[in-house]
Amino acid sequence: MEFQDRHIVITGGTGALGAAVVGLLLDAGAICHIPVRDLKDSRRFAHRGHDRVVLAPVPDLTDEAAVAAFYAALPGLWASIHVAGGFAMAPIGGTDKAMLQQQLDTNLVSAFLCCRAAVQAIGQGGGRIVNVAARPALEWRQGAGMTAYTASKAALAALTVALAQEVAGQGILVNAVAPSTMDTPANRAAMPKADHDVWPKVEEVAATILHLASPANQVARGAIVPVYGRA
Repeated sequence: MEFQDRHIVITGGTGALGAAVVGLLLDAGAICHIPVRDLKDSRRFAHRGHDRVVLAPVPDLTDEAAVAAFYAALPGLWASIHVAGGFAMAPIGGTDKAMLQQQLDTNLVSAFLCCRAAVQAIGQGGGRIVNVAARPALEWRQGAGMTAYTASKAALAALTVALAQEVAGQGILVNAVAPSTMDTPANRAAMPKADHDVWPKVEEVAATILHLASPANQVARGAIVPVYGRA
């Protein structure tokens, strides 16, 4: 159990992918720290009440002071996994500055602040950071009709690679996964005619995240790993 008693942050930990990550981490013995907007919002969270799950109210992951305070209060941190994000689909003519800024805040700024705080919390002892990008972050043409989302996720991918180079000397390995559309109830409802069988399962994407976040990963850094399934 390579995560035994290791402290891990998972943003977006109560969502579909985040909950799958938390479940695997708990099976591996980790102590999971999950920032949530409101503790009431996590009532249906499958792992609520687990003795190794710590839910902490952080209303806004783009609030620099709140994010810094959350990380500063943690015990010795091993890894920070940033699943929190948002999606917006609209042609550029229907995308105003407010929507662009919202996507940048949700997908880039939140991850940047968490990465920054995680590097400080991990310190010189070594650890792992994993971000969640998206297929359009690597394949820009896939982002037609969702340019604000694509730009924000591409920026997150660039942040991941640059930071990986910056902190490698501290023993902190920084990577990201780039999922295609994942097989979730929400995505099935939104795209009922799609071939759901080719979509990657959240448990499969979560398993890739766990490897990148684990002590077993001794060499991968600066990678944006495609997790597309057969899509």
